[in-house]
Amino acid sequence: MTVLFDPSPQILAPTSTGDLFPVRRVFCVGRNYADHAREMGSDPDREPPFFFTKWAETVIGDGAELPYPQATTNFHHEVELVVAIGAGGRNISAAEALNHVWGYAVGLDMTRRDLQFAARDTGRPWDTGKNVEAASPLGCIHPAAGFGDGSSGRIELKVNGQVRQSSDISQMIWSAPEVIACLSGYYRLHPGDLIYTGTPAGVGPVVPGDEMRAEIDGLSPLRVRVVGPAR
Repeated sequence: MTVLFDPSPQILAPTSTGDLFPVRRVFCVGRNYADHAREMGSDPDREPPFFFTKWAETVIGDGAELPYPQATTNFHHEVELVVAIGAGGRNISAAEALNHVWGYAVGLDMTRRDLQFAARDTGRPWDTGKNVEAASPLGCIHPAAGFGDGSSGRIELKVNGQVRQSSDISQMIWSAPEVIACLSGYYRLHPGDLIYTGTPAGVGPVVPGDEMRAEIDGLSPLRVRVVGPAR
């Protein structure tokens, strides 16, 4: 038998060690900062976290060009701490969760906000708003040993040099270990999985020509330029 067409290439993310991290799946946590939940019109009470997924191929790296996607006029930035899983498992406890983490990076969960709101208001899935080509920019992944437990640190996003989002990771409703524990109760986690852990308040639109710089203390910055439109 022959393969009908070339398989999709493996997505490989750079790390600070010089090695490459093979991306398997992308999980995202919704509304994990109380201030962002409020700006989205939701109750920030500490309910169990909920998740949505993106294709691995939506991951692009530092310095990449991000094509403005089709079917939207309201394309938003969301800066996030990203957890890179290095050891798999199911039903992982929060106490053991950090043993499954290879490292951390800063990322962006780019969102077609108009499509997300339309889906939310009709009780439909968020896929068309969230799972968009090139919509998961990812910075260089740093090993956990050199970063810590991901429990605190300044998180910030600038657009064209102006601060749009600024907070601290300690403001997450659910910590990284708690997120891993909850997610592993739904899915068996595997090495190569990425978890985008939610964004603070200040999300807003970008347009072609905008330059974004995302930062988390202790991690390499992520720089992305919006171009467009996608072809």
